[in-house]
Amino acid sequence: MITREFADFTVSLKYEDIPLEAVEKARLCFLDFLGVSLRGSREKSGLSTLKALEPFISPGRSTIIGYGCGDPLNVSLINGIFAHSLDLDDGHRLAQVHPGASVIPAALALAEEEKVTGEKFLTSIIVGYEICLSLGLMINPYHRNIGFHSTGTCGTFGAAAASAKILSLNKKQTIDCLGLAGTQAAGLLESDHKGSMGKHLHAGRAAQSGVLSALLAREGFTGADTIIEGDEGFLNAMSPEHDTSPELGNFHVRKVYMKKYPICRHLHSTIDSAAKILNSLGMESINENIVDEIIVKTYEVAAEHDDYKPENIESIRQSLPYSLALFLLNGDLRLENMKRSKTAQKLAQKIKIEISEKMDSLYPEKRPSKVILRLKNRSLESSNILPHGEPEKPFTREDILKKFKLLNREYDTEKLKIIDEMETSTMDELMNKLDLRRKTP
Repeated sequence: MITREFADFTVSLKYEDIPLEAVEKARLCFLDFLGVSLRGSREKSGLSTLKALEPFISPGRSTIIGYGCGDPLNVSLINGIFAHSLDLDDGHRLAQVHPGASVIPAALALAEEEKVTGEKFLTSIIVGYEICLSLGLMINPYHRNIGFHSTGTCGTFGAAAASAKILSLNKKQTIDCLGLAGTQAAGLLESDHKGSMGKHLHAGRAAQSGVLSALLAREGFTGADTIIEGDEGFLNAMSPEHDTSPELGNFHVRKVYMKKYPICRHLHSTIDSAAKILNSLGMESINENIVDEIIVKTYEVAAEHDDYKPENIESIRQSLPYSLALFLLNGDLRLENMKRSKTAQKLAQKIKIEISEKMDSLYPEKRPSKVILRLKNRSLESSNILPHGEPEKPFTREDILKKFKLLNREYDTEKLKIIDEMETSTMDELMNKLDLRRKTP
């Protein structure tokens, strides 16, 4: 009974049973989440959400990152949208899900409201990641290939488990919580690939649904105790091809990747390959006029991101040719240069995308890509098997602090040192000291 297994793990896990490596990775994920969400709070999707919900936000202790406080239900939705709006949040290669953007907003909103310790908060997000990622590993890549966005679907279960842990629900209540989460799990990739803000909503609603499920379950609202494995449950309805043995207890948070570029993860290996070429040329960027042709060889899922005329920033994040063009023209992919231009459009048209059967056979275990740059007087090529930020090529705490500062130049990152000793603080005290409730410039 998979639903009961998930509930057992959620209820029984203790902080002292968690490997130090997993605790430290969860701490790093939290740090990364805060930096990405603070900057994400200024994006259009987040601002629209705030404007829409402002009349309905009730008083509470939960931090709306960059804006004040409110009630857990609304705050979890808002922060989830903030966290996913830049395409800079963490993810898991094989589970094919962004866990942090749903699990952390849910756990944080309730942790502040309930005044739980940092130790319990870290335990809860580790639980949430484990449930979310174990489920993702059971159903992907099939679930993804038929059109579901696992951040919205698996993320709902992860957020619910984390919320149940924060509220100290018993086993029966946790089963109900997961049952309620499963019947709310949603997210369609059409929202992603059409460059809409619906992608951001997937994370926010997953977080909010997790919080709602836990609050309802605490008061005796029941959910299906076979919501995952039942004949008409999550697995059979949304991923007929699936494994039946969840990999619980592996502490999958340790295998989570972090991102440098604000684009779809499937495009990162291509950008890393292009970076090697610029480095070999001794050039910070490249002039479109000296380029004859660029060939990108990669796996099919990455090659599908072939929009040559993206209409907005969300579309650019999903476009391999356009994001590659922007990188080559600017020597980096930062938020400030993620915009359309005639030069970028012209260079993008010179990019040819080819599916490599060999590379496709390596997916999803690897994310390979080769870039061949043909200039007027020479040709160069470079390939990459995995992008930076994967557990095989991890970012350090210093890298994530640098990312935080790059995204939020006005914020004093010295304040972040208290996260290293957050276990003994209550989460409302911690968030107050981090000074993340004030509106940023």
